[in-house]
Amino acid sequence: MRSPRIVFAAPNSGSGKTTLVCGILRALKNRGVTVSAFKCGPDYIDPMFHERVVGVKSGTLDLFFCDEPQLRRLYAQNAAGADVSVIEGVMGYYDGLSAASDEASTYRVAKALRAPTILIVDARGQSLSALATLNGFLSFRPDSGIKGVIFNRMHERVFTAIAPKVRDFGVEPIGYLEKADDLVIESRHLGLVTPDEIRDLGTRLDRLANRLEQTLDFDALLRIASDAPELFAPEAPPVPDLPKTTIAVARDAAFCFLYRDNLALLERYGATLRFFSPICDTALPEGTQGLLLPGGYPELYARQLSENTAMRSAIKTAIENGMPCLAECGGFLYLHDTLSDMDGNPYPMCGVLKQKAFYKGTLSRFGYVTLSAGEDTAFFRAGEAIKAHEFHYFESEDPGAAFCAKKPNGRSWTCMHARENLLAGFAHLFYESNPKPVERFLTLAAKED
Repeated sequence: MRSPRIVFAAPNSGSGKTTLVCGILRALKNRGVTVSAFKCGPDYIDPMFHERVVGVKSGTLDLFFCDEPQLRRLYAQNAAGADVSVIEGVMGYYDGLSAASDEASTYRVAKALRAPTILIVDARGQSLSALATLNGFLSFRPDSGIKGVIFNRMHERVFTAIAPKVRDFGVEPIGYLEKADDLVIESRHLGLVTPDEIRDLGTRLDRLANRLEQTLDFDALLRIASDAPELFAPEAPPVPDLPKTTIAVARDAAFCFLYRDNLALLERYGATLRFFSPICDTALPEGTQGLLLPGGYPELYARQLSENTAMRSAIKTAIENGMPCLAECGGFLYLHDTLSDMDGNPYPMCGVLKQKAFYKGTLSRFGYVTLSAGEDTAFFRAGEAIKAHEFHYFESEDPGAAFCAKKPNGRSWTCMHARENLLAGFAHLFYESNPKPVERFLTLAAKED
């Protein structure tokens, strides 16, 4: 397929990737360009900003979750119909699964997609030294794929002076952004705040896009993206013959961590998705046969969730009466007897799991894991595995022991609750890494008539 595409990477986290990518997406949209957006790595929040900027859901590109052919397939599915695809990197360009490896890095994703890369260099307090950073990234791998550079927090005068030297490296000086503290997106304990929490986000993005129109060479960006070679992607595997189902998916300010590809797989397998709010709604959607409770920020809305006794009761009754349920991280916390907020105030929750959940103050477990089932359960067979990710500051009195979670470095622990109709734990699952549990989930849901 011919698919203009471009990766935006940086030497390290905090270089301004998300701010610049959101501004670029907004500017392209304002130009009438149809854009598809992607995020490297397991992050949920950056794709929310992409979606708000360009009005389409943002895909996930992750070489831990899937192999290269699968990565190209998921890219092709989500990029179809776009004039250009904008891919935001994760961490530093070469940073991979371990400290001394580039495995699953943004660099590897760019190589797998044969996508040119624009390096975003934070030049605060630098002038010529910013070129040393650029040169280091160009020479570290002979096939770096870096075709252009944007300097963040650099003055126009400095950029004008060093741009000719950038071209001496064989790289296009795309432009710069001067210090713009008024346009920075705020952070919290799980990373960025969500788009819905920024009242003036639209205005802020328009201001950023207008500023970038003055300081970036968008014609050069689009030319580099168009130079990406043809990409060959495998076709999707055949869809299993499954009954039609209706799955209720929690989605609101408290539950918003949803992988686009997970939802797409459910729909491809014949599920009709009905979104509902555990904060505002008082009953599950009509005809619900299965329940998906994703991660998010339930701790920030613990009082509202607790006060909605009708919804708490509806979910508890549904699960106890046999409705199949997948609950991840925030959704897992919601199923506890109580959830204490970050100030230690306990709030009654659904009571499906007879334990307390509480704020630990530090990351409990963080990073990629492979989950392996210890025994046959409703959705997994003993020994079956699925790729997942954990990132949480909260803990449970009983995080479960039905699965073994193993990190790429070999560290492992037990986790997850698995009952006849319930799979619940801190891990965020990537369904495409093993669709079999999804098939069983939907098959079981079809019996809930």
